[in-house]
Formats: sequence, structure tokens, C-alpha cells
Amino acid sequence: MIASSSLLRDFVFRFSFNMQGLLVLILMSMVRLGSSMEEPCEAPPNYNAVNVIQKGAVGDGETDDSQAFMRAWESVCGATTEAPTLYIPDKKTFLLKPIKFRGPCKSPVIYVLVQGNIVAPAEIKEWEDEDDDNWIVFSDVNGLSVTGNGHIDGEGETWWEQADKKKDYRRPTALAFSNCNNLQLSGLTHINSPRNHISIDGCNGVTISNLHITAPESSPNTDGIDISRSLFVYIHDCFIGTGDDCVAIGGGSSNITIDRVSCGPGHGISVGSLGADGKTETVEDVLVKDCHFHGTTNGARIKTWQGGSGYARRISFEGITLDATEAVEVSDVSFTGVRGTSSTDEAIQFSCSESVGCTNIIVNDIQITSSVPGEITRSSCLDAHGFVSGPSFPPLDCLKQ
Repeated sequence: MIASSSLLRDFVFRFSFNMQGLLVLILMSMVRLGSSMEEPCEAPPNYNAVNVIQKGAVGDGETDDSQAFMRAWESVCGATTEAPTLYIPDKKTFLLKPIKFRGPCKSPVIYVLVQGNIVAPAEIKEWEDEDDDNWIVFSDVNGLSVTGNGHIDGEGETWWEQADKKKDYRRPTALAFSNCNNLQLSGLTHINSPRNHISIDGCNGVTISNLHITAPESSPNTDGIDISRSLFVYIHDCFIGTGDDCVAIGGGSSNITIDRVSCGPGHGISVGSLGADGKTETVEDVLVKDCHFHGTTNGARIKTWQGGSGYARRISFEGITLDATEAVEVSDVSFTGVRGTSSTDEAIQFSCSESVGCTNIIVNDIQITSSVPGEITRSSCLDAHGFVSGPSFPPLDCLKQ
């Protein structure tokens, strides 16, 4: 993560190594924000539902309903009927301690319909002898669909207080999916996770849509969606505003598309960081398009560490708009359709490591004018290599072929 700047600027690209050797490229802008959101998915018709109330859940927000949920899950996961569904009814709030819904299940398709609210224990002491890495986990469940209009509340406030006192304080992820192929998430509201809200790890074929994920801007490390070791992930039409990355793409991931996501506050959309502690990590075939950043410290970025190995390749950011965004960090990507105004005359700056440099930078359809009447914007480069394939203003004559 990159620390927030105290200054708001209009539009700047910058590519550099920071003190820790983090390779970044920064883009700052102020433009008008727009978004496109769809209606959440409905429950499957004629589904065979197992209501958690029927398995003993109370839903008063105070009684521990974890065991009732497990009994309901066992019935659903073991069912051979068409579209078995774990049903969490509306107008109730269910308190859950750390819980793991494990597969494999007998049906090729499993539904979890969340119409009510789910809350975590409010006090850290209630987590004693419990898993402090994750709150709700789904593992080895193929064909899983988690949808509804309910809320999942991680009750993260007390955890954040401890994290502020001790930087490496262990905190749980609110909702984690591990080895779940053909996964769909839609419609839910996720709030106030102790750490990242949703984790996708080792999953193949994931669609995430119409989620509303929020936490205070000051909440530490509360990423919206973290992806690692996963393939063919499509995230679209979501609103994410937290204290950290809206979406973070980790090593071992490929074919990731992020489309029409409204991001902010937070740290933007990130690839990496990759190669920390000398690790070999790869990310490839990432497309971020038609996304809107508002009030974020960064926009879109790729982070790699010197000393690591692997690659980040075939990564594109297209049609990005920003509103009061401090910085966007990216590297080894193409820039297409970026527009805005700059409060400084140096509107584009590629500042690369003299020992490594930047390569294969592709710029197309960039229009950055000055926010100061009568001022002319310019660009600068340091050991930056690439080419301009379409209109660019200011001109990028400094970019080496």
C-alpha cells in the first residue's frame, strides 16, 4: 500500500521506485464521476430451501446461531434435489462466530440466499479459541451462488482500534472463498470487516456483481475484494468504498476483468504487490475498464518489488475516470481514453529507475489540459520506453521507442 498524500492534484503520471524498491506509476486526476449499477440477482425459481430458522436459528442479533447454520448447511450440501438453497430470511439479524462451510457437496449447484442480516461478534474477547484469520469461509464448494439483499457486518471497529495500536495485529477476513469453482456473488451489502471484506483464493470461474462494500476511509487494510491464485474472474457493477484497495489482484491470477466498478474512498484498484521477499509471482491478462474513482488516494496501480521474480503482463486500463483522486499507480500497461485536467504544468511524468527503466508503455487517446486558464501542460520522461499509438496531449515526444 502507498501512503496517502496530503495534497490533492489534478492529473499526473509518475513511474518510480520508492524507498522500499516498490515499482509504481502514478496518475492523478479530477473529472466528473458516473456509474452504472444493475439490480441484484433474484433467487432461483422453485428452489429447495433449508431455512436456518427451521434448524434452530433465533435471529435476534444476540444469540449465537452458528450451530443452527451448520445444521442447515449439512442438509443443503448433502442434498441431491435440484438447486438446494441455504435460506437466511429477512427481518432478522443472525449472530455468527467463525464458521466454515465445507464441501464438496452432492449437488453441482448450491445456492445461499441471504435476505436477512449476518453480524460478527462485536467484542474481540468473543473470538477467544476461534479462528482469527477468517470469519465466514466457504471451501471446496463448486457451483456456489451467494446472493440476496441482506447485509454482512464484520463489526470491525474494535479490531481497527487494536490495529492502530499495533501494526501487525492479526485480524480476520470477513468472507473467504477457497477452491470454489464456478462461483457467483451478487446483491449483498458488506460492511465494516476487521480486515479485507472478501477473499477469493484458488477459484476458477468467478462472477461478482452488484455488491455494495463499505468501511470508513480510516479503517486499516479493509480491502473490498482480494483475489489470489484465481482464474477467469469477472467483477462488474459494484460500489466499493473502504480504507484500502477496492480490488487487489495477487500472484497466480490471470484473466481478470473489472468493469463498471465505482471505487472510493480507498486506495483504488491494485495488481500486487508482487515479488515481495524474493518470491516468484505472476499476474497476466487483466482488464480494468469503465471504472470510476472518487476520493481515492490512488486509482489503478501495479506494484512489484525489486529482488522478486516472475512477471505482470498484458494488463490494460481503459476508460478510467477520476474525481478528486490523489494518485493512480500503474506499470507495464496500456493507457487508453484517459481524460482530465492538471493543476500543474507537468501533466504526464514517467519517472523510471535508471537501472531497470520502464518498457512497453503504450499510450493512446490521452487528453490532459490545464485547470489554470491560459496555462499549457507538458510531459517528461526518465528512462521510459514505449510508443504513442494515438492522439496524446500533451505530446509524449520524450517516450523512447
